Order: sequence, then C-alpha cells, then structure tokens
Amino acid sequence: MKQKNYKKTLTACYLGFVTQAISANFSPLLFLTFKETYGTSLEEIALIPVVFYLTQLLVDFAATKFADKIGYRTCVVASQLLSSLGLIMMAILPEIVPMPFIGILISVVCYAIGSGLVEVLVSPIVEACPFENKDGIMSLVHSFFCWGSMGVILGSTVFFALFGIENWKSLAFIWALIPLYNAFNFISCPIERLSEDGESMRIKQLLGVPVFWLMIILMICAGASEATMTQWASAFTESALGVSKIAGDLLGPCLFAAFMGVSRVLYGKMSEKVDLTKTMLLCAAMCAFCYLLASLSASSALGLAGCALCGLAVGIMWPGTISISSQKCPRGGTAMFAFLALAGDLGATVSPAMVGKFSEMAEGNLKTGLLIATIFPIILTFGLIFLNRKVKLKAKR
Repeated sequence: MKQKNYKKTLTACYLGFVTQAISANFSPLLFLTFKETYGTSLEEIALIPVVFYLTQLLVDFAATKFADKIGYRTCVVASQLLSSLGLIMMAILPEIVPMPFIGILISVVCYAIGSGLVEVLVSPIVEACPFENKDGIMSLVHSFFCWGSMGVILGSTVFFALFGIENWKSLAFIWALIPLYNAFNFISCPIERLSEDGESMRIKQLLGVPVFWLMIILMICAGASEATMTQWASAFTESALGVSKIAGDLLGPCLFAAFMGVSRVLYGKMSEKVDLTKTMLLCAAMCAFCYLLASLSASSALGLAGCALCGLAVGIMWPGTISISSQKCPRGGTAMFAFLALAGDLGATVSPAMVGKFSEMAEGNLKTGLLIATIFPIILTFGLIFLNRKVKLKAKR
C-alpha cells in the first residue's frame, strides 16, 4: 500500500495562507491608485476592508453548516479558485462595468469568500493529519500568512518601483497564479476527515461547553490585537516618524509581519519544550506592554519598537488558541474551527474600526486610538491567567 505524502498537504496549507495574505494585503496597496484612476472617494475606499472582513465573517458562519457536508477537499479547492478569480476580476471588472467601484467590490467579495474558506479549513486539515507535535506544526503553518504578507508588500513595492504602479493589473494576474497553482495541490494531496460521521459535537453541544466560550473570547482578542497593529502600523509609523509611504509600509506592517512570522516559527521549533498556555500568557502580557509603549511613548523609536515587538508577542495567539481548543474540545469538529475563525475575524473587524473612530475623536491622534485598543491584549492576558489557573487546579486533582 502506497504511503500517503502528508508533506504535500502541508505545502498546500502553507500556500493556502500565502493566498490569504495576498487577498488581505494587495488591494490596500492600491487604495490611492483606485482614487486617482477611477475617481473613487475615500469614503468608498474605506468600504473595501469592511466588505472584505464582513464577507469573511459570513463565510466563517456559513461554513459551520456546509463544510462537513460538502467535504474539505471540494471547499478548499474552491477557496483557491475563488481567490484567483477575485484577483483576476479586480484587474478586469472596473474597466468594463459602468461603475468601477462596484467592479472592485464584486472582486473583493469573490476573493474574500476564498480567504474565509482558507481560514476555516486549513487548520482542521492540518489537525486531521497524523503529525506529531501538532502545536508546533500549527504555529509553523500559520507563520506563512506572515511571510505571505511580507512577500506581497515587498514584491509589490519592487514591482511598482521597476514597472510603475500604473501596471498594477499585470501584478494582479501574477499574484492570481499562486492560488491557481495551489488548487491543483489541494486536488491531489491527501486530506483526512477531522472526525468520523457522528463523532463530532453538534453545534448546540459545542456551545454548551464553558471552556469553548473562553476560547472564543481569547480568539476575539487575538484577532483584535493582531489586526489593529497590522492595519494601523503603516499610518502610525508615517505620522510618528514622518517618513514616506514606502518607508512607512516597510517599517510598519512589513516589520510587524516579520516579527510575527519569527514568533510562530520559533514556537513551531520549540513547542515540545515549552508549555503553550504559559507561553501565550507571557506573550499576551508582552503584547499589552507593546500597545502601551506605542501609544504612550514620546519617543518615535520606542513607538516603532512597540509596533514591531507587538508582532513577536501576538504571533502565537491565533494558532495557539486553535491548538488549545483542539486539546480541550477534541470532538469540536469543523464547526469549532469555523466559530474560532468567526471570533478572530470579529475582533479583526471591530478593533481597527474602534481605533479609527477614537483617533478621529481625538483630532486624528492615532496614539489615542491605540491606547483604547490596549483593552484587547489586557483581556487576553486575564483570560489566559484564568485558563492557566484552571489547568493547575485540574493537575492537582
């Protein structure tokens, strides 16, 4: 009997998160280009990330119902094809529809559906593979979102410098090749079911497990802590340091993504030697400190350090919460992963919007907005303290 090649499954999952990074990071680099090319207003442009994350939220919720019925392979292949199609449509639709902005939004919805499916499905696909040290592998797989984000930012910056930003449509086609190629990976790689039919908890049973709700709170705060700094790091760096847009992108979100990726790789390599809950608690406290450093420091250098080190602190929160949930609710099934993705996206939607709102109320002072957002890593810290104490009490019994 031929042995299954699960390394091919891992490769497909790595590229799945790279695809999600392309979907999340490419269009924000073009916001001003959309404004200049199509006459899109800033108010309309602000709808693009809102539509992206809301679409992901809806897909996360819907996946609790259909993912198991349709099957992992069909859904994850569809995620890659939709992501590729959305990027291609972004280069074509604005030119052929009467209202270019509507063409952009249709494209965003298309690749956001693909991105949402990646978020829901890749983690359970990895969890279902017969790997040892799944905590470490889960962290390593999630690190590819960080490397993908860096690749999109750096690759696009180099492309625009060499060929001009007016040729962004060609770059959209180039980025679309990655999910298109990866669709064939998912078609041929071995994919196991997370649990057999009838073994997974029903949604009602899952919602009745108290520790699951603690995981949901942790996931909301993890998503909020990660996305807030991701989305506002560039603007914060520009306003704090007075640097150019390119330097702001490289020093802000790119540096944040680099540290976040390093965090996930380090934990992936050391996971068998350290306690996940204690490590997450230490990182949560560090994350809260980094938010306070960025928002309260009078020094631009210290503010930048707060942004960058926040990536190191928040890196293992999302994959770590998924791993703990798998340990605490082994029969949670696909629905559990879908609800966790939903919670993470909810935090990623609400917190950056809060920062924008409170910063606007403070006459454009981003430090005020980031200070308000510190509530999320603080709640994350106390949630992990509670979880750590619960683990200790269980161990004494």
